[in-house]
Amino acid sequence: METIDRKGGSALWHQIGEILATDIAAGIFAPGEKLPTEPELMQRFGVSRFTVRQALGHLEQRGLVRAEQGRGTFVHKGVLDYNLSRRTRFSKNLIEQGFEPGGELLVHEVIPSTERVAAYLKLAVGAAVIHRRGVMTADGMPIELGDSYYPAERFPDFDQARLQHPTISAALASYGVTDYERLSTEIEARMPTAEEARLLRQPKSVPLLITRKLDADMEGVPITYSESMWSAERITFNVDLR
Repeated sequence: METIDRKGGSALWHQIGEILATDIAAGIFAPGEKLPTEPELMQRFGVSRFTVRQALGHLEQRGLVRAEQGRGTFVHKGVLDYNLSRRTRFSKNLIEQGFEPGGELLVHEVIPSTERVAAYLKLAVGAAVIHRRGVMTADGMPIELGDSYYPAERFPDFDQARLQHPTISAALASYGVTDYERLSTEIEARMPTAEEARLLRQPKSVPLLITRKLDADMEGVPITYSESMWSAERITFNVDLR
């Protein structure tokens, strides 16, 4: 049984979490490898199942592991290198690195455009835009919380088109936008709100990388403006200016 400090000021679950995090960093548990079972960890540290689950939950919140129902807890594959270029595509970026892209749509609505959104999309202030908010994942781990805006007149019934096509690019193609490119990307950093941290399943003490991007069709007409929040612990950006 591994010795932990039962009289110190640090909670047992936190100590166990830090020990396991150190094991992961040292390569004792490799990316994609399954961690020991809860009973095995209970025996290793001499603690209750509840304490072990608290420790594993803390590791999952930090993005170091992922829990799969009925299978166990696995070491996350690590930081994702996300390419920002004129041809940035979310699914392609992930698949090329062996991650399974996914996501959950939280909001789909048609609203009047704000001054900022209208300026990016070259619309009149108040013109109808489609607003979609969602959480995007890599191997089930949230990495991006994004708000995207599309001209409603150009993309009517976009929610139905999106349901019929596996990717945003395929849905846009159904409206005749067979190709598009990035016109601009702005990046900044800030701390998350409590709601952002909850949706990204990360501590409130971990900063976010914020991107604001504008995509246009091949005639240079804006088709989507997005504001995204990325977990800085789980992603690095590679900027390709070509």
